[in-house]
Amino acid sequence: MMNLNDYLLTDSQLQFYIENGYISLKSSRPAQLHQQILEKMETVFEKEGNPGNNMLPRIPEIQEVLTDPVIDGALTSIVGPNYYAHPHRHPHFNAPGSSGQNLHKDSWSKRRHHTRWAMAFYYPQDTPIEQGPTGITPGSHYLNHGPGTTDEIALDGIAGTVVIVHYDLWHRAMPNLTNRKRFMLKFLFARMEEPKEIQNSNWQVSDPLHRAMWRWHTGGSAQIESNASEISVQDLAQSDEALAIRSAYQLGEKGKSSISDLICAMTGPSEGMRQSASYGLAAMGALAVEPLAKLMDHNDESVRVSAIDTLGDLGLESTTVLDQIISVAGDDNPTIRRASIDALGLVSQKSAKAVPALAAALQDKDEWVKRNASLALSRLGPLAQSATSELGKALQDKNRYVRANALESLKRIGTEQSETIMFDFLWRARWCSSTTSQSTF
Repeated sequence: MMNLNDYLLTDSQLQFYIENGYISLKSSRPAQLHQQILEKMETVFEKEGNPGNNMLPRIPEIQEVLTDPVIDGALTSIVGPNYYAHPHRHPHFNAPGSSGQNLHKDSWSKRRHHTRWAMAFYYPQDTPIEQGPTGITPGSHYLNHGPGTTDEIALDGIAGTVVIVHYDLWHRAMPNLTNRKRFMLKFLFARMEEPKEIQNSNWQVSDPLHRAMWRWHTGGSAQIESNASEISVQDLAQSDEALAIRSAYQLGEKGKSSISDLICAMTGPSEGMRQSASYGLAAMGALAVEPLAKLMDHNDESVRVSAIDTLGDLGLESTTVLDQIISVAGDDNPTIRRASIDALGLVSQKSAKAVPALAAALQDKDEWVKRNASLALSRLGPLAQSATSELGKALQDKNRYVRANALESLKRIGTEQSETIMFDFLWRARWCSSTTSQSTF
């Protein structure tokens, strides 16, 4: 019997991912499967166009790649056990002779460093560099401004190559200099559980950012260094974004002595300094929770949002201010509601206290509030049982992702009632992969 633990990433592989924001894998599935998927994808594109989110039901064989223990094990290492295969997926077609794309982050970026979202890029055909694979800049997932292509590398590889990347990694389609088509199938995955402590995990690394990410991935406590190198909050204003961010993490390691300076930067006029300061406070752990909670009443909307986002990024360490986050979940400002509802899905994973607020948010007028609420409830799993009725109603929402997240929530609640609602909906919504414009019945 297959043991998934045998396929988890090694410490050195996870450390490579933390440093670079990606890891390249080779599926263990046979070459014939990748060829079959490629041929079907070419036919679908030719006769029906891009299937978008429906590529998985349209070509069910792709699921065999996603359930490959090599891929499943790596995803479990990066986004945690019981991760969510998000319904957004997209086949990317790079036409022969294309000039490629500009470097970009995908549009749902939250500008946070902890890996709660990841993507997988799957190539069903051999993709040498001249055929226009995805280009990425290693380590750029920590940057909010474009890194340029100076350090770009190509994610080239043979058929069956799957590259898992941090959602915020800067990437692009490179020019396809051949006369051959290039397909890359993109999948999105969400972390559903906060990291748990891993014993005997140690990484001696000099970069304070990488130290913080390693501690988070392995469930460690914040590392406070009273003798950290001399650095001031003004270093967050330097023009080199990478150095400014690392300065923030160094300040985070100084603990109490730097809290007031980081909080001051959070309330200042510079958006860049505020963002960097939020990283330092998130790395500080529980010490930062109360000072951040006080900013939730600030008169500047951007400061309030940044404070709530950072409390959410602290995850279970923010449990002590859960009631305060719940209290702003119904704020008049939709931006505040989006941030607080999203944070509740991370902070309240050990309690059902936030469920009424999350269930009410499923009826919000703002699309992103509803999307965040439906995802937050799925992260709560069985604790969200009292929201079963509201989740059933959300299956009729106009937004495809609200419906999908609600369905995932009902599955994770796992009661007879939730499963009946789920299966009744799936039966009515069943999509036949054999039905096309050429074969309608």
